[in-house]
Amino acid sequence: MKVNSTNSQTLARDAVPPITIPTDKTLLDMLYYMKLTRELEFRIERKLYRQGKIVGGVYVGRGQEAIAVGSCIDLRADDVVCPSHRDMGAFLIRGMPLRTILAQYMARKTGATRGKEGNMHMGDLSKNLIAFVSMLGDNVPVAAGIGLSMKMRGQDRVVLCFFGDGATSRGDWHEGINMASVWKVPVVFVCNNNQYAYSTPLERQMAVENIADRAEAYGLPGEIVDGNDILAVSDSATRAIERARSGHGPTLIECKTFRMTGHSAHDDAGYVPPELFEYWEERDPINRFERFLTERGLTTTSALDQLQTRINHEIDDAIQLAEKDPFPDPEDCLKDVYDEGE
Repeated sequence: MKVNSTNSQTLARDAVPPITIPTDKTLLDMLYYMKLTRELEFRIERKLYRQGKIVGGVYVGRGQEAIAVGSCIDLRADDVVCPSHRDMGAFLIRGMPLRTILAQYMARKTGATRGKEGNMHMGDLSKNLIAFVSMLGDNVPVAAGIGLSMKMRGQDRVVLCFFGDGATSRGDWHEGINMASVWKVPVVFVCNNNQYAYSTPLERQMAVENIADRAEAYGLPGEIVDGNDILAVSDSATRAIERARSGHGPTLIECKTFRMTGHSAHDDAGYVPPELFEYWEERDPINRFERFLTERGLTTTSALDQLQTRINHEIDDAIQLAEKDPFPDPEDCLKDVYDEGE
């Protein structure tokens, strides 16, 4: 798999180091989590949502699975992840159960927000997952603050913070990036550049060619990688995480990818030229990685079929459990909202 990787500050465009291939076990774990992410989101968007079983909106990352999985796969348990709405793989890798995720979407009492939300606005502090809200990009200053806290405590931990291309045009994004760079906090900022902020194409969002070009203005390295190549994403994230852990401050990684769906389940993406879908379909991250693993002798067509069957059963079981879970009681609406003291 060829990496298309450049850098806006610390690495010359012809000096990107060769990719380090993870262990065989990690490679197979990457495949599992990418395929699990896609199948789970397929069930949520194309099945449960259309059956009227999803209470809120549905936003998936079809075609972008390599980014969250490749970035999070080697994080330590005490590292912190600030995901966005197309980073399902991050939730799965950090150990959020399928049943909890599905119950969350169906607003059940067993969901991550205990029925208060029917969407991806969820987190779990026990798993170091920070919840986000709809003003995407607001998790950037939050991540910078978490990183500052780690630095002040002398902790050997890092923060991984995700967002889309549209978020990089928000004021809080720039404030957070600047704060993180000035204080050299241990944060890795990962941009899912899927070419569209809802229905606004990239060229109508910003005048710069690359989002990573914005890093230089704040004095931190910015690197561009092929977001549909999980090996490129993993390699870049691993180097940035080590840099942050070593006390050298944050990095901005721009992952070039494409959103192979509308902004949400109710959006048919009619504003996207059909040829773009055709172009990116040929660069599907899961298909590419399966070919790589097959050529490497780590999997076969039969093994891939068995893996898909296993994933289908895992999701089937989780759906059955979540559908039987109760909705919250009306009085639960005010629980964990106001500080009631002791």
